[in-house]
Amino acid sequence: MTTLTTAHAIHEAARRLQGVVRRTPLVRHEGLSLRYGCTVFLKREDLQVVRSYKLRGAYNLMSSLSAEEMQRGVVCASAGNHAQGFAWSCRQLGLNGMVFMPVITPRQKISQTRMFGENSIEIRLAGDTYDSCSEAAQVFAAQNNMIFIPPFDHPRIIEGQGTVALEILDDLPQVDFLFVPVGGGGLSAGMGAYFKTFSPKTTIVGVEPQGAPAMYEALRAGKPVTLEQIDRFVDGAAVKRAGDLTFAHCREVLDDLVLVHEGLVCSTILKLYAEDAVVAEPAGALGIAALEQYADRIAGKNVVCVLSGGNNDIDRMPEIKERSLQYEGLKHYFIISFPQRPGALREFVVEVLGPDDDIVHFEYMRKNYREAGPALVGIEFKQTGQLERLRESMRRCHFSFDYLNGNSDLLRFLL
Repeated sequence: MTTLTTAHAIHEAARRLQGVVRRTPLVRHEGLSLRYGCTVFLKREDLQVVRSYKLRGAYNLMSSLSAEEMQRGVVCASAGNHAQGFAWSCRQLGLNGMVFMPVITPRQKISQTRMFGENSIEIRLAGDTYDSCSEAAQVFAAQNNMIFIPPFDHPRIIEGQGTVALEILDDLPQVDFLFVPVGGGGLSAGMGAYFKTFSPKTTIVGVEPQGAPAMYEALRAGKPVTLEQIDRFVDGAAVKRAGDLTFAHCREVLDDLVLVHEGLVCSTILKLYAEDAVVAEPAGALGIAALEQYADRIAGKNVVCVLSGGNNDIDRMPEIKERSLQYEGLKHYFIISFPQRPGALREFVVEVLGPDDDIVHFEYMRKNYREAGPALVGIEFKQTGQLERLRESMRRCHFSFDYLNGNSDLLRFLL
Protein backbone atom coordinates (compact mmCIF):
# COMPACT_ATOMS: atom_id res chain seq x y z
CA MET A 1 0.00 0.00 0.00
CA THR A 2 1.36 3.41 -0.94
CA THR A 3 -0.78 5.45 1.45
CA LEU A 4 0.96 7.62 4.00
CA THR A 5 -1.60 6.88 6.69
CA THR A 6 -0.79 3.87 8.87
CA ALA A 7 -2.65 2.09 11.62
CA HIS A 8 0.01 3.34 14.04
CA ALA A 9 -0.73 6.97 13.07
CA ILE A 10 -4.46 6.39 13.58
CA HIS A 11 -3.81 4.93 17.04
CA GLU A 12 -1.75 8.05 17.83
CA ALA A 13 -4.66 10.19 16.66
CA ALA A 14 -7.03 8.21 18.89
CA ARG A 15 -4.81 8.99 21.89
CA ARG A 16 -4.92 12.72 21.09
CA LEU A 17 -8.69 12.58 20.75
CA GLN A 18 -9.32 10.60 23.91
CA GLY A 19 -11.56 12.57 26.22
CA VAL A 20 -12.10 15.17 23.49
CA VAL A 21 -14.37 13.53 20.93
CA ARG A 22 -17.35 11.40 21.80
CA ARG A 23 -17.06 7.66 21.18
CA THR A 24 -20.20 7.36 19.08
CA PRO A 25 -22.41 4.27 19.22
CA LEU A 26 -22.56 1.52 16.62
CA VAL A 27 -26.26 0.70 16.51
CA ARG A 28 -28.02 -2.22 14.84
CA HIS A 29 -30.84 -0.97 12.61
CA GLU A 30 -33.69 -3.45 12.71
CA GLY A 31 -35.64 -2.05 9.77
CA LEU A 32 -32.73 -2.02 7.33
CA SER A 33 -31.58 -5.44 8.55
CA LEU A 34 -35.02 -6.89 7.84
CA ARG A 35 -35.31 -5.14 4.48
CA TYR A 36 -31.99 -6.46 3.14
CA GLY A 37 -31.81 -9.79 4.94
CA CYS A 38 -28.57 -8.95 6.71
CA THR A 39 -27.37 -7.22 9.86
CA VAL A 40 -27.02 -3.48 9.30
CA PHE A 41 -25.24 -1.28 11.83
CA LEU A 42 -25.14 2.53 11.76
CA LYS A 43 -22.06 4.34 13.07
CA ARG A 44 -23.79 7.35 14.59
CA GLU A 45 -21.37 10.23 13.96
CA ASP A 46 -24.44 12.48 13.93
CA LEU A 47 -24.20 12.12 17.73
CA GLN A 48 -20.67 13.52 17.79
CA VAL A 49 -19.97 16.67 19.82
CA VAL A 50 -20.45 18.94 16.79
CA ARG A 51 -22.87 16.50 15.11
CA SER A 52 -20.33 15.22 12.56
CA TYR A 53 -17.05 13.32 12.34
CA LYS A 54 -15.18 16.43 11.11
CA LEU A 55 -14.12 17.31 14.65
CA ARG A 56 -11.80 14.29 14.69
CA GLY A 57 -9.56 15.45 11.86
CA ALA A 58 -9.61 19.13 12.75
CA TYR A 59 -8.66 18.56 16.38
CA ASN A 60 -6.03 15.95 15.50
CA LEU A 61 -4.23 18.38 13.17
CA MET A 62 -4.61 21.47 15.36
CA SER A 63 -3.47 19.72 18.55
CA SER A 64 -0.40 18.47 16.66
CA LEU A 65 0.83 21.99 15.85
CA SER A 66 3.95 23.26 17.55
CA ALA A 67 3.69 25.91 20.26
CA GLU A 68 5.06 28.47 17.79
CA GLU A 69 2.44 27.53 15.16
CA MET A 70 -0.37 27.68 17.70
CA GLN A 71 0.76 31.15 18.70
CA ARG A 72 0.44 32.33 15.10
CA GLY A 73 -3.24 31.36 14.91
CA VAL A 74 -5.24 29.20 12.52
CA VAL A 75 -7.53 29.73 9.53
CA CYS A 76 -10.10 27.52 7.80
CA ALA A 77 -12.61 27.79 4.97
CA SER A 78 -15.92 25.94 5.26
CA ALA A 79 -19.66 26.43 5.03
CA GLY A 80 -20.49 23.63 7.43
CA ASN A 81 -19.10 20.73 9.42
CA HIS A 82 -15.39 21.46 9.07
CA ALA A 83 -15.96 25.02 10.29
CA GLN A 84 -17.82 23.74 13.35
CA GLY A 85 -15.15 21.17 14.19
CA PHE A 86 -12.48 23.83 13.69
CA ALA A 87 -14.32 26.33 15.89
CA TRP A 88 -14.83 23.83 18.72
CA SER A 89 -11.15 22.85 18.52
CA CYS A 90 -10.06 26.49 18.71
CA ARG A 91 -12.07 26.93 21.91
CA GLN A 92 -10.72 23.74 23.47
CA LEU A 93 -7.10 24.46 22.56
CA GLY A 94 -7.24 28.21 23.27
CA LEU A 95 -6.28 29.13 19.70
CA ASN A 96 -7.05 32.32 17.81
CA GLY A 97 -9.06 31.18 14.77
CA MET A 98 -10.45 32.81 11.65
CA VAL A 99 -13.30 31.04 9.84
CA PHE A 100 -13.97 31.99 6.24
CA MET A 101 -17.47 31.11 5.04
CA PRO A 102 -19.12 31.81 1.66
CA VAL A 103 -21.42 34.83 1.58
CA ILE A 104 -24.38 32.53 0.78
CA THR A 105 -23.90 30.43 3.96
CA PRO A 106 -27.24 30.07 5.82
CA ARG A 107 -27.49 31.96 9.10
CA GLN A 108 -28.07 28.74 11.01
CA LYS A 109 -24.63 27.41 10.05
CA ILE A 110 -22.97 30.71 10.91
CA SER A 111 -24.71 30.73 14.29
CA GLN A 112 -23.73 27.14 15.02
CA THR A 113 -20.09 27.82 14.18
CA ARG A 114 -20.05 30.90 16.39
CA MET A 115 -21.68 28.93 19.22
CA PHE A 116 -19.01 26.21 19.10
CA GLY A 117 -16.12 28.68 18.87
CA GLU A 118 -17.43 31.37 21.21
CA ASN A 119 -14.74 34.07 21.69
CA SER A 120 -11.95 31.99 20.14
CA ILE A 121 -12.96 32.61 16.54
CA GLU A 122 -13.88 35.36 14.13
CA ILE A 123 -16.10 34.67 11.12
CA ARG A 124 -15.50 36.38 7.81
CA LEU A 125 -17.80 35.97 4.78
CA ALA A 126 -16.02 35.87 1.42
CA GLY A 127 -16.92 34.63 -2.05
CA ASP A 128 -20.07 33.10 -3.48
CA THR A 129 -18.69 29.53 -3.60
CA TYR A 130 -16.53 27.33 -1.39
CA ASP A 131 -13.71 27.50 -3.92
CA SER A 132 -13.51 31.29 -3.93
CA CYS A 133 -13.94 31.34 -0.15
CA SER A 134 -11.08 28.85 0.30
CA GLU A 135 -8.84 30.90 -1.96
CA ALA A 136 -9.52 34.00 0.11
CA ALA A 137 -8.83 32.09 3.34
CA GLN A 138 -5.48 30.78 2.09
CA VAL A 139 -4.41 34.24 0.92
CA PHE A 140 -5.36 35.66 4.33
CA ALA A 141 -3.42 32.92 6.12
CA ALA A 142 -0.30 33.55 4.04
CA GLN A 143 -0.48 37.34 4.46
CA ASN A 144 -0.91 37.05 8.23
CA ASN A 145 1.54 34.19 8.81
CA MET A 146 -1.24 31.95 10.14
CA ILE A 147 -1.72 28.19 9.71
CA PHE A 148 -4.35 27.07 7.20
CA ILE A 149 -6.33 23.99 8.34
CA PRO A 150 -7.64 22.18 5.23
CA PRO A 151 -10.90 20.20 5.34
CA PHE A 152 -9.54 16.87 4.10
CA ASP A 153 -6.24 16.85 2.18
CA HIS A 154 -3.71 16.56 5.02
CA PRO A 155 -2.20 13.48 6.74
CA ARG A 156 -3.34 14.54 10.24
CA ILE A 157 -6.88 15.18 9.01
CA ILE A 158 -7.01 11.74 7.40
CA GLU A 159 -5.60 10.07 10.52
CA GLY A 160 -8.16 11.77 12.74
CA GLN A 161 -11.04 10.66 10.54
CA GLY A 162 -9.59 7.14 10.57
CA THR A 163 -10.38 6.84 14.27
CA VAL A 164 -14.00 6.18 13.27
CA ALA A 165 -12.79 2.84 11.87
CA LEU A 166 -10.90 2.01 15.05
CA GLU A 167 -14.06 2.40 17.12
CA ILE A 168 -16.13 0.29 14.70
CA LEU A 169 -13.73 -2.65 14.79
CA ASP A 170 -13.46 -2.43 18.57
CA ASP A 171 -17.24 -2.84 18.77
CA LEU A 172 -17.70 -5.26 15.85
CA PRO A 173 -14.59 -7.26 14.89
CA GLN A 174 -16.26 -8.93 11.88
CA VAL A 175 -17.46 -6.43 9.28
CA ASP A 176 -18.22 -7.81 5.82
CA PHE A 177 -19.21 -4.56 4.10
CA LEU A 178 -18.43 -0.95 5.02
CA PHE A 179 -20.27 1.93 3.30
CA VAL A 180 -18.55 5.32 3.67
CA PRO A 181 -19.64 8.71 2.28
CA VAL A 182 -17.04 10.36 0.04
CA GLY A 183 -16.59 14.07 -0.60
CA GLY A 184 -13.01 15.26 -0.55
CA GLY A 185 -12.05 11.78 0.61
CA GLY A 186 -10.62 12.30 4.11
CA LEU A 187 -13.03 9.96 5.90
CA SER A 188 -12.83 7.16 3.33
CA ALA A 189 -9.04 7.45 3.13
CA GLY A 190 -8.51 7.19 6.88
CA MET A 191 -11.11 4.51 7.53
CA GLY A 192 -9.99 2.51 4.52
CA ALA A 193 -6.36 2.50 5.65
CA TYR A 194 -7.33 1.17 9.07
CA PHE A 195 -9.67 -1.50 7.72
CA LYS A 196 -7.12 -2.72 5.17
CA THR A 197 -4.70 -3.32 8.06
CA PHE A 198 -6.99 -4.92 10.62
CA SER A 199 -9.92 -6.22 8.55
CA PRO A 200 -8.58 -6.78 5.01
CA LYS A 201 -11.50 -9.02 4.02
CA THR A 202 -14.00 -6.20 4.53
CA THR A 203 -15.39 -4.83 1.26
CA ILE A 204 -15.08 -1.04 1.47
CA VAL A 205 -17.61 0.87 -0.63
CA GLY A 206 -17.27 4.62 -1.08
CA VAL A 207 -20.49 6.52 -1.84
CA GLU A 208 -20.73 9.85 -3.66
CA PRO A 209 -23.70 11.96 -4.74
CA GLN A 210 -24.52 11.55 -8.41
CA GLY A 211 -24.35 15.29 -8.98
CA ALA A 212 -20.85 15.70 -7.50
CA PRO A 213 -18.75 12.68 -8.53
CA ALA A 214 -15.29 14.20 -7.88
CA MET A 215 -13.59 11.04 -6.56
CA TYR A 216 -15.43 8.83 -9.05
CA GLU A 217 -14.10 10.86 -11.97
CA ALA A 218 -10.63 11.02 -10.39
CA LEU A 219 -10.48 7.23 -10.16
CA ARG A 220 -11.62 6.94 -13.77
CA ALA A 221 -9.00 9.43 -14.95
CA GLY A 222 -6.22 8.08 -12.74
CA LYS A 223 -5.71 11.50 -11.15
CA PRO A 224 -7.78 14.24 -9.48
CA VAL A 225 -9.83 16.25 -11.96
CA THR A 226 -11.78 19.48 -11.48
CA LEU A 227 -15.47 19.21 -12.30
CA GLU A 228 -16.94 22.17 -14.15
CA GLN A 229 -20.32 22.03 -12.41
CA ILE A 230 -21.73 20.12 -9.46
CA ASP A 231 -25.05 19.78 -7.68
CA ARG A 232 -24.32 21.21 -4.21
CA PHE A 233 -27.39 19.72 -2.55
CA VAL A 234 -25.41 17.03 -0.69
CA ASP A 235 -23.27 19.84 0.67
CA GLY A 236 -21.16 17.73 3.01
CA ALA A 237 -19.91 15.66 0.07
CA ALA A 238 -20.16 18.08 -2.86
CA VAL A 239 -16.67 19.13 -3.94
CA LYS A 240 -15.42 19.98 -7.40
CA ARG A 241 -12.08 18.26 -6.89
CA ALA A 242 -10.93 15.43 -4.66
CA GLY A 243 -7.70 15.95 -2.73
CA ASP A 244 -4.39 14.81 -4.18
CA LEU A 245 -3.47 12.94 -1.02
CA THR A 246 -6.94 11.53 -0.40
CA PHE A 247 -7.09 10.35 -4.02
CA ALA A 248 -3.86 8.40 -3.54
CA HIS A 249 -5.35 6.78 -0.45
CA CYS A 250 -8.75 6.00 -1.96
CA ARG A 251 -7.21 4.44 -5.05
CA GLU A 252 -5.54 1.94 -2.71
CA VAL A 253 -8.25 1.25 -0.15
CA LEU A 254 -11.66 1.48 -1.84
CA ASP A 255 -12.99 -1.75 -3.32
CA ASP A 256 -15.82 0.09 -5.08
CA LEU A 257 -17.23 3.59 -5.47
CA VAL A 258 -20.92 4.03 -6.25
CA LEU A 259 -23.01 7.07 -7.07
CA VAL A 260 -26.39 7.76 -5.46
CA HIS A 261 -29.11 10.00 -6.87
CA GLU A 262 -29.85 13.05 -4.73
CA GLY A 263 -33.55 12.18 -4.76
CA LEU A 264 -32.83 8.80 -3.18
CA VAL A 265 -30.74 10.56 -0.53
CA CYS A 266 -33.79 12.70 0.27
CA SER A 267 -36.06 9.66 0.54
CA THR A 268 -33.53 8.08 2.90
CA ILE A 269 -33.42 11.20 5.09
CA LEU A 270 -37.22 11.25 5.37
CA LYS A 271 -37.43 7.53 6.23
CA LEU A 272 -34.78 7.86 8.93
CA TYR A 273 -36.68 10.76 10.46
CA ALA A 274 -40.14 9.20 10.18
CA GLU A 275 -39.20 5.70 11.32
CA ASP A 276 -36.33 6.33 13.76
CA ALA A 277 -36.50 10.04 14.69
CA VAL A 278 -32.94 10.31 13.32
CA VAL A 279 -31.98 13.66 11.79
CA ALA A 280 -29.42 12.92 9.08
CA GLU A 281 -27.81 15.48 6.82
CA PRO A 282 -27.68 14.61 3.10
CA ALA A 283 -24.05 13.41 3.21
CA GLY A 284 -24.83 11.38 6.31
CA ALA A 285 -27.51 9.41 4.46
CA LEU A 286 -25.31 8.47 1.48
CA GLY A 287 -24.12 5.11 2.78
CA ILE A 288 -27.61 3.96 3.72
CA ALA A 289 -28.98 5.08 0.36
CA ALA A 290 -26.37 2.93 -1.42
CA LEU A 291 -27.52 -0.33 0.19
CA GLU A 292 -30.08 -0.95 -2.55
CA GLN A 293 -27.30 -1.21 -5.15
CA TYR A 294 -25.66 -3.93 -3.04
CA ALA A 295 -28.85 -5.74 -1.97
CA ASP A 296 -27.88 -9.09 -3.54
CA ARG A 297 -24.32 -9.06 -2.18
CA ILE A 298 -24.98 -8.04 1.41
CA ALA A 299 -27.61 -10.69 2.20
CA GLY A 300 -26.62 -12.57 5.36
CA LYS A 301 -23.63 -10.28 6.03
CA ASN A 302 -22.53 -7.82 8.70
CA VAL A 303 -22.88 -4.35 7.16
CA VAL A 304 -21.79 -0.99 8.59
CA CYS A 305 -22.97 2.36 7.21
CA VAL A 306 -21.29 5.51 8.50
CA LEU A 307 -23.99 8.07 9.30
CA SER A 308 -21.44 10.85 9.07
CA GLY A 309 -23.42 13.86 10.29
CA GLY A 310 -26.71 15.33 11.43
CA ASN A 311 -26.35 19.04 10.70
CA ASN A 312 -29.49 19.38 8.63
CA ASP A 313 -31.06 22.84 8.54
CA ILE A 314 -34.82 22.55 9.11
CA ASP A 315 -35.35 25.18 6.41
CA ARG A 316 -34.19 22.57 3.86
CA MET A 317 -36.96 20.10 4.64
CA PRO A 318 -39.41 21.38 1.98
CA GLU A 319 -36.74 20.92 -0.69
CA ILE A 320 -35.86 17.48 0.68
CA LYS A 321 -39.50 16.42 0.50
CA GLU A 322 -39.85 17.88 -3.00
CA ARG A 323 -36.79 16.05 -4.33
CA SER A 324 -37.93 12.81 -2.72
CA LEU A 325 -41.43 12.96 -4.20
CA GLN A 326 -40.07 13.64 -7.69
CA TYR A 327 -37.50 10.86 -7.40
CA GLU A 328 -40.13 8.38 -6.20
CA GLY A 329 -42.35 9.29 -9.16
CA LEU A 330 -45.07 10.69 -6.95
CA LYS A 331 -44.95 14.37 -7.94
CA HIS A 332 -44.91 15.73 -11.47
CA TYR A 333 -45.00 19.19 -13.01
CA PHE A 334 -46.46 20.23 -16.35
CA ILE A 335 -47.07 23.37 -18.35
CA ILE A 336 -50.59 22.77 -19.66
CA SER A 337 -52.42 24.76 -22.32
CA PHE A 338 -56.09 24.54 -21.49
CA PRO A 339 -58.48 24.61 -24.46
CA GLN A 340 -60.22 27.97 -24.70
CA ARG A 341 -63.70 26.72 -24.02
CA PRO A 342 -66.05 26.93 -21.05
CA GLY A 343 -65.60 24.12 -18.56
CA ALA A 344 -62.08 23.16 -19.67
CA LEU A 345 -60.68 23.22 -16.16
CA ARG A 346 -63.62 21.21 -14.84
CA GLU A 347 -63.12 18.68 -17.64
CA PHE A 348 -59.44 18.38 -16.67
CA VAL A 349 -60.33 17.64 -13.06
CA VAL A 350 -63.15 15.22 -13.84
CA GLU A 351 -62.00 13.50 -17.04
CA VAL A 352 -58.19 13.61 -16.85
CA LEU A 353 -57.30 13.24 -13.18
CA GLY A 354 -57.75 9.93 -11.40
CA PRO A 355 -59.67 9.69 -8.12
CA ASP A 356 -56.44 9.71 -6.08
CA ASP A 357 -54.60 12.40 -8.09
CA ASP A 358 -54.12 15.67 -6.28
CA ILE A 359 -53.37 19.11 -7.75
CA VAL A 360 -50.76 20.53 -5.38
CA HIS A 361 -49.60 23.50 -7.47
CA PHE A 362 -51.53 25.66 -9.94
CA GLU A 363 -50.66 29.05 -11.37
CA TYR A 364 -51.34 30.72 -14.69
CA MET A 365 -50.77 33.98 -16.47
CA ARG A 366 -53.85 35.71 -17.82
CA LYS A 367 -53.25 37.00 -21.34
CA ASN A 368 -56.25 39.32 -21.30
CA TYR A 369 -59.66 39.52 -19.71
CA ARG A 370 -61.03 36.84 -22.09
CA GLU A 371 -58.39 34.11 -22.03
CA ALA A 372 -55.79 32.62 -19.72
CA GLY A 373 -52.30 31.59 -20.73
CA PRO A 374 -50.67 28.21 -20.06
CA ALA A 375 -50.77 27.00 -16.48
CA LEU A 376 -47.98 25.56 -14.37
CA VAL A 377 -49.56 22.52 -12.70
CA GLY A 378 -48.09 20.19 -10.08
CA ILE A 379 -49.81 16.84 -9.59
CA GLU A 380 -49.11 14.37 -6.80
CA PHE A 381 -49.95 10.68 -6.89
CA LYS A 382 -50.55 8.33 -3.99
CA GLN A 383 -48.62 5.52 -5.70
CA THR A 384 -45.92 5.24 -8.35
CA GLY A 385 -46.44 4.20 -11.97
CA GLN A 386 -49.25 6.65 -12.74
CA LEU A 387 -47.44 9.09 -15.03
CA GLU A 388 -48.13 7.44 -18.39
CA ARG A 389 -51.79 6.99 -17.49
CA LEU A 390 -52.06 10.74 -16.79
CA ARG A 391 -50.26 11.66 -20.00
CA GLU A 392 -52.56 9.45 -22.05
CA SER A 393 -55.61 11.01 -20.40
CA MET A 394 -54.42 14.51 -21.31
CA ARG A 395 -53.82 13.47 -24.93
CA ARG A 396 -57.23 11.80 -25.14
CA CYS A 397 -58.92 14.98 -23.89
CA HIS A 398 -56.80 17.20 -26.20
CA PHE A 399 -54.83 19.01 -23.52
CA SER A 400 -51.48 20.21 -24.85
CA PHE A 401 -48.68 19.90 -22.28
CA ASP A 402 -44.95 19.97 -21.62
CA TYR A 403 -43.48 17.71 -18.96
CA LEU A 404 -41.02 19.53 -16.67
CA ASN A 405 -39.55 17.02 -14.24
CA GLY A 406 -36.64 16.18 -16.53
CA ASN A 407 -35.67 19.86 -16.83
CA SER A 408 -34.39 20.68 -13.35
CA ASP A 409 -33.06 24.14 -14.27
CA LEU A 410 -36.38 25.27 -15.75
CA LEU A 411 -38.33 23.76 -12.89
CA ARG A 412 -36.22 25.54 -10.28
CA PHE A 413 -36.72 28.80 -12.15
CA LEU A 414 -40.49 28.42 -12.35
CA LEU A 415 -40.90 27.29 -8.75
